[in-house]
Amino acid sequence: MVNFTPPSPRCPPHLGPRAPSPQQIPPQPRGGAPAPPSPPTRPGGPRPRTLSTPSRARRPMRRANARVELREQTLAPPTPAPKMVAQRQRSSSCRSRRHLAGALGLLAAAALALLLLQPRSPPLSYGVIIDAGSTGSRVHVIAYRAGALPRLDWTGTASLKATPGLSSFAADPHSAGLSIAPLVEFARRRVPRDSWVDTEVRLMATAGLRLLDAVAADAVLESCREVLRESRFRFQDEWATVISGAEEGIYAWVAANYALGTLGGGNQDTTGIIELGGASIQVTFVTKEPMPPEFSHILTFGDITYNLYSHSFLHLGQNVAYESLHDLLSTKGLKSMATHLIHQATYRDPCTPRGFSRMAGSVKLPVSVLESKAEYRPFAHAVGNFSECRSAVRTLLQKGQEECTYHDCRLGAAFVPDMEGKFIATENFYHTSKFFGLRSKSFLSDLMLAGEQFCHGDWSNIKKKYRSFNEGELLLFCFSSAYIVALLHDTLKVPMDHKSIDVTNQIGGVPVDWALGAFIVQKTPNRTDVLHPEVEKTSPEDNIRHGERPVHHNKGQPMSLAPRRWELVEFLRWGSSDRVCKFS
Repeated sequence: MVNFTPPSPRCPPHLGPRAPSPQQIPPQPRGGAPAPPSPPTRPGGPRPRTLSTPSRARRPMRRANARVELREQTLAPPTPAPKMVAQRQRSSSCRSRRHLAGALGLLAAAALALLLLQPRSPPLSYGVIIDAGSTGSRVHVIAYRAGALPRLDWTGTASLKATPGLSSFAADPHSAGLSIAPLVEFARRRVPRDSWVDTEVRLMATAGLRLLDAVAADAVLESCREVLRESRFRFQDEWATVISGAEEGIYAWVAANYALGTLGGGNQDTTGIIELGGASIQVTFVTKEPMPPEFSHILTFGDITYNLYSHSFLHLGQNVAYESLHDLLSTKGLKSMATHLIHQATYRDPCTPRGFSRMAGSVKLPVSVLESKAEYRPFAHAVGNFSECRSAVRTLLQKGQEECTYHDCRLGAAFVPDMEGKFIATENFYHTSKFFGLRSKSFLSDLMLAGEQFCHGDWSNIKKKYRSFNEGELLLFCFSSAYIVALLHDTLKVPMDHKSIDVTNQIGGVPVDWALGAFIVQKTPNRTDVLHPEVEKTSPEDNIRHGERPVHHNKGQPMSLAPRRWELVEFLRWGSSDRVCKFS
């Protein structure tokens, strides 16, 4: 019988005694006799080996296993507690916020330094220009910031037109001043009250007043000066004047090249301009061709010098030319006859669509300077023939060539050099093109086809198709289409398929208006005078030709430009707030 030692109390009771290992079982004697009992344990001696007491031989193994477990923990670090993770995340977030705050602080400091180093923007100022044309007067209110170069602010810009033109008041000069009173009031509403005293107002009259005699024109201007003196704007008497045709053309050239961004560039980069107004034509462009001094204007802009051809052809504007053509057609051998015979006479009118009939003066045309001649015109028989109208216009444009003193006079008795480079055609070129819906780049060839169709149409059908136009306006489009073709192609030798003429009144939204060019010139300091190359221009008489009368203009105000490149600015189109008021 084998005696087993009971399990050790340190062994968990639910596990029970461990099974003895083979080394712990005493060998059995052969034959089945029981083994002798184990000797008793002495007090204080070693404890007997039992299954419940681990042997010393296993202890080193347990330490080795512990080292293995330690190495495993080193290779695979324990997952931190959630609280520790949250603390680490909060710490990282705080560091990120501190870094971001520091970066923002540096940026704010840099922005503040730049703001302090930059010069302060000057306050917003205003200018007022009244363009007194042949068919009406238009006021332009322009906002700008003063400096070496005026910076225009088109959000404060607006315009208003009043009809008729100042030349209509030649017999009643007092009413001329009253006619511009609504324009002055419009400007007062647009300019802040505290800026009135510093805002200059100028009136610049063009071909309409140039057609009047000096006494009548001065009386009209004096009436306007009385109104401008009471406007509470800054005004001097010499700021209400008649400008020369050459000035008008150069101002328009400045406005066009300002809009294109070509001012200050090379001569070959600039664009010429042709204006077809109501009473005159202005032609201005850079040319290398030698010119007579009265047609040449030297314009210095920075390091660039422009040799400009600029001339105004009085009496050849669209409306006055229309009147002149009917005078030409109706007075072939008739002016020497009695008035009652003239009224009974008829003449062939190829520039009016078929079906229209009138006694001269029964239809009010949009031209005032020659209305007094209407009672002497006989009955017109409209035949509507584009080719005949073009031929008659050619005769009108060549009138006066027998007085030419130059080697070549293409238009009347005036010298015109070859049309070089790119051009912009404005005013009535644009209005006629818009009426017919023409593309700018194929203007001449398309205009001839559209004009032929319109001139050959029936007047009653034309009125039904264009109900928004009055009779006076519709009557001009047959003539204007033939007039433009005869002017550009037959007279100035522009090819029919010419692709370098852009017909427009705006460039990128910037109005191509001589008044804009005049404003830029006047508000630019350190200006350079525009002079003839050989003869100093001391008065307008130096270039008065083709029927222009001497007019003293811009006393003490030389026309010039600043020696630096213009800055293109953002703006609102003038037409966006454009309205028309009529004075009666």
